[in-house]
Parts: sequence; C-alpha cells; structure tokens
Amino acid sequence: MTTALDRSVDAYLGYLATNRGLAKNTLDAYGRDLVMLASFLAERGRADPAAVAPDDLVEYVGWLREQHLQPSSVVRRFSAARGWLRFLESSGRVLKNPAKGVRSSRLPRRLPRPWTRDDVRRLLEAPFEGRAGARDKAMLETLYGAGLRVSELVSLRLVELNLDGGYVIVIGKGNKQRPVPIGLPAREALRAYLDDARAKLLRDRTCAHVFVTPRARAMSRQGFWKLLKRRALALGLPPVSPHRLRHSFATHLLEGGADLRAVQAMLGHADIATTQIYTEVARTRLRELHRRFHPRSKRRSTAG
Repeated sequence: MTTALDRSVDAYLGYLATNRGLAKNTLDAYGRDLVMLASFLAERGRADPAAVAPDDLVEYVGWLREQHLQPSSVVRRFSAARGWLRFLESSGRVLKNPAKGVRSSRLPRRLPRPWTRDDVRRLLEAPFEGRAGARDKAMLETLYGAGLRVSELVSLRLVELNLDGGYVIVIGKGNKQRPVPIGLPAREALRAYLDDARAKLLRDRTCAHVFVTPRARAMSRQGFWKLLKRRALALGLPPVSPHRLRHSFATHLLEGGADLRAVQAMLGHADIATTQIYTEVARTRLRELHRRFHPRSKRRSTAG
C-alpha cells in the first residue's frame, strides 16, 4: 500500500528530474537516500510527512551514525532529507519544515590536495602514441586546461568547440552553459586529435561527441578514469583522479593571481563559497613554500 510519505518522495524526485535537470545517477542517489529515510520514518509510525517531527530527524541522524557510515555519507543523507522537507514546505504539503534547526554532524573541512605544477607537467608532456594516445592527450590537456568535471569532458560535443576563439561551451550541472577559455597547449592537442586520430578511431562512422572510442561511442567516465590512472601509475606520479586535476587547475590559477570570481565562473560553481575553499588551498601551499625556502621563515641558532 502506497502511503502519503511514499507519494511525497515520488513528488520530490519528479520535481528534481523536471525542474533541476539532475543527472540520472544523482537522482538515483537521492532516491536511495530518501527510501532509507521513508523506511525509518514508517517504522516510527510516520506514514504522512505532516506527522514528521524534529525529534524524528534527530533520531534518524543518530541511527545513521550507528550504521558506521562515513561522516560524509551521514551528511549527504541528511541533506537529501532536508531538501525533501524544504520542497514539501514550499509546496504546502507540510506547514513547517521539521528539519529547520536540526544539524547533522559537522564535518572537518577537508581541503583538496592538488598536484604540483611539475606533476601536471610530467603527465601532459609524457609521450602519447597512436590514435588513442592523441585522444588521451587532448582529453588530459582539455580537462586540466579548462578545469572541467569529468562528466563535462566526456559529454563535450563538436559543436561546443571554438578553437579559433580559444574556448569551449560547457554544459554543466542543471544543464547550465558556460564558456570556458582553453590555452594554446589544449587547442593544439585538440587540433592534432581532430585532424587525424578521431577519424581513424571512428572509421567512417559518426558521433556527435568530441572524444570517442573505437566503437564510435563517446568515451565513458569510467574509461577515462582508467586511462588517467594507468598513465599516472606508469609515470610514477601520485594517485590521481579527474577531480584532482580540476582541483589543481583552480589552485594553480589562484596561486598565479587569478580573480576568485573568474575562477568561479570557469568552474561553474553556483555559490562562490564553493570556490573559496581553493583560496585556502593556495594559502596553505604558499605558507609551506615560505616555511621551507624563505631564509627568515624560522629561527636559526647562531654560534655564540
């Protein structure tokens, strides 16, 4: 039997799909989190969202912690609950949002650890052989050169490239478009790939996406992650992920004096607070460089 609680979850997921333009994987994650919450509330006799009280949510957070989940997982699940209840309040299904004032466990802020400029240089300047190598170099140069999310990279289409203008049109979260400049190395790598290697990979077949496989399909996120990991391992570089290169892009820009708002626009962050974390990364690295190399960064004993 479907309860009012179940119907309200379905309504929220429908709203996210229709009005927020979220990816299927993101919607699936919201759905799993809210099914878990609905099951917990049902066991407490809350078949209608109007009956949910703040104490129910406090106990839900406590129960999540007892499941030995990572703190980030607890926060994510509670964030899904908060979004659902906020939607119900705004649509008049509940009179007052019971999540207001209820806090999940606060996470210590974990700063991203970017690669050094030398690590990135070694990755990008290593030999790339064959048609697949030309594609891989173009992907890596574009990822780092434009600070893209991996989903944005693999979904990039030919019509979104403007190499003469020196930029790409990126379709980000919520299907929002943003122009992102790309430097000369990325443009050169893209031209080399597009002029020869891409056609050889397609073998007279067509594909709207820029980065393709020998099956004439767009490169997948998993496929790109594997090739990145494989190349970093072969070069003896630190562990890497596509998102770590995005962190590196932002940090290196700010270290070089880039404006925070400009970096926000390039990254596609809706909230500048998300971008500001990179300023702390840059400060942390600059402090470390000062401590290690400045002659007056620490006291030195003198012979008496």
